[in-house]
Amino acid sequence: MSKTIWKPGTFIYPLPVVMVSCGNMENSNIITVAWTGIVNTEKPMCYISVRKERYSHNIIKNTKEFAINLTTKSLAYATDWCGVKTGAKVDKFMEMHLTKEKANFVKCPLIKESPVSIECKVKEIKEMGTHDMFIAEVLSIDADEKYIDEKGAFDITKCDLISYANGKYFTLGKQIGKFGYSVQKKKSKRKNI
Repeated sequence: MSKTIWKPGTFIYPLPVVMVSCGNMENSNIITVAWTGIVNTEKPMCYISVRKERYSHNIIKNTKEFAINLTTKSLAYATDWCGVKTGAKVDKFMEMHLTKEKANFVKCPLIKESPVSIECKVKEIKEMGTHDMFIAEVLSIDADEKYIDEKGAFDITKCDLISYANGKYFTLGKQIGKFGYSVQKKKSKRKNI
């Protein structure tokens, strides 16, 4: 079997698909973004890439903050809708019946229905051509308590998160391993003597 060569493009899939909230509690917007990710551990930093002509672009550029809200199967319709409608003409929170939740460190609202909201402060804007990359410090991770297990860990398997690949949305499947499982020593059974 051989590989077919395609022209260069954006084909690193799947990606998380998130709703990014911006603005403030009175004047806010939601933009759907699939170009997002982690860029650093200490200080924790992430990024979003936004087309310059998008309504949220100037809001984020001027306020220097945003919140990344993870999306779920039950939020898939709202996620798509917020990506195809412009906040210049509609109130996306109102139209999609989403609840604004006050953040702890940024002025923009979090989306209450999201299992995790990540409060971000822009540190650098990189002009990339069609998009600007907003590189931001993570100020806070706000997780819904219903996803915290008895040991105090966040149980991502309960969230029903969605991803994006090649123009389509997908739910995430079952866990198949954990970091380091390929080199983990097998537990030996102790014999009772």
